[in-house]
Amino acid sequence: MSGTTTAAVRLRRRAAGAGANRWVVLVVLCLSLLLVAVDATVLHVAVPAVTEDLKPGGIELLWIVDTYPLVCASLLILFGTLGDKVGRRRVLLLGYGLFGIASGLAALAESAQVLIVARALLGVGGAMIMPATLSILRQVFPDRRERALAIGIWSAVAAVGAAVGPLLGGFLLEHFWWGSVFLVNIPLMLVSLPVGRLLLPESTGDGEGPWDVVGALLAAGGLFGVVLGVKRLGGGELGLSTVAPLVVGVVLLVLFVRRQRRRAHPLVDLRMFARPTFSTSVGCIVLAMLALVGLELIAAQYLQLVLGLSPLETGLRLLPLTFAAMAAGLAGARMLRRFGPRRMVCFGFCLTAAAVVLLTAMGGQDNAGLLLFGFLLLGFGLETTLFGAYESMLSEAPPEQAGGAAAIGETSYQLGAGIGIALLGSVMNAAYAPGLTSVPGVPAAASSAAGHSLGEAYAVAGRLGGSAGVALRRAARDCFVHGLHVTLLVSAGLLLLGAVMALRLPRVMHCEVPAVELPAPREVAESRVSA
Repeated sequence: MSGTTTAAVRLRRRAAGAGANRWVVLVVLCLSLLLVAVDATVLHVAVPAVTEDLKPGGIELLWIVDTYPLVCASLLILFGTLGDKVGRRRVLLLGYGLFGIASGLAALAESAQVLIVARALLGVGGAMIMPATLSILRQVFPDRRERALAIGIWSAVAAVGAAVGPLLGGFLLEHFWWGSVFLVNIPLMLVSLPVGRLLLPESTGDGEGPWDVVGALLAAGGLFGVVLGVKRLGGGELGLSTVAPLVVGVVLLVLFVRRQRRRAHPLVDLRMFARPTFSTSVGCIVLAMLALVGLELIAAQYLQLVLGLSPLETGLRLLPLTFAAMAAGLAGARMLRRFGPRRMVCFGFCLTAAAVVLLTAMGGQDNAGLLLFGFLLLGFGLETTLFGAYESMLSEAPPEQAGGAAAIGETSYQLGAGIGIALLGSVMNAAYAPGLTSVPGVPAAASSAAGHSLGEAYAVAGRLGGSAGVALRRAARDCFVHGLHVTLLVSAGLLLLGAVMALRLPRVMHCEVPAVELPAPREVAESRVSA
């Protein structure tokens, strides 16, 4: 390395004010993200134990599961932009405290209503933590090359958290009561609070103009309605309880957009969406998550209901997807430098589409090798796409709007997941149900009930018994596999659409050197000697 280059690198790091501590900051931020990612999935395996202990009704059980992601997605923009105004570290530390308190409340809940409130508070804490981690990361890594590596590690940790949640929950439930899945958060937060206060840097945006409280509430209410409506659509509900929140949410978001365009100092600078790189990156995140969550849900049903695997065996079969995602996150920085955002994201989408088409070879019999290879390609391709899109989006946003940009990225992540469940679930149901309308020996009422889901079809077949029950069970399994193939092909088409969309991304990774004062001749001379 030449002396001039060495001096420039040193000056960039000195100008960032981070030095060697920036990697310690990354560790703290990754631990924060890990905790939130684990909590998003750890309750799934505890639902039967919660149901047995608290005896919630059907609606209450639905809210116990959905309140956390629903509240978290709704408040991401609110707290992301608040961090830009009052301080990102301050919001993050408040999120730590609230997350710890809510975890204790959830662990000791004696009724379904208390648990729902605690899950809502956990969602508020998660919404304070998630965008803050990305915006602080944007600040302490001004050099894009290093920031790409940091985002790769950050995204790998997110993949680990999503996979560790069910496994950790299963382990705790084998040895303790269901509240332990929440109680484990408290010691981690007791450590994170003082460490974060000591090590994390404080930062804000440009500080111009007041924080738009009305706009923040419009965004929160609009996102709450849209996410709730999308989740209900994913559950197959088409009544007033689905349409009303969806319509109200869309209206509130339209009012939010109009308000932001009129304000001199908007909460979110919508002009960022006029930048092709930013808007394309957000669209790619939505499409990637749409494919990932919908496919994971259907794959879990296939493994358990068609192949007859236990929940633990299902989790282990899906682990290769997580390991491949971790590998892609860690290799992402190097791939981004070598291939550039356009080719990297396109490659990720195309690889994922190829994996999805490969998985159409899944049938009624177990093929462990095919599933292993397909899940490896799927995990690597999706994480490659998400990494390239997140890095491009965050690098395109102005540093003073890092919190708002991070919140937009996380919101698009959550919306993509919700839309994926709704869209691919609807495709699955449309392809699955018609095949059960004329099963020989099965009454029309039983066929109609079996058409709701494969699990319900098995229950109906068990009640029928005899040859009719066997025929219904076999037909339902075959129809589910057919529906799975149709859903995979639709997903592959959406992924290829994402590859076309990614052509708007930059061809090369532009790494601008932050503006710093020129070094004195003596400093340059010393750096050349040291080199």
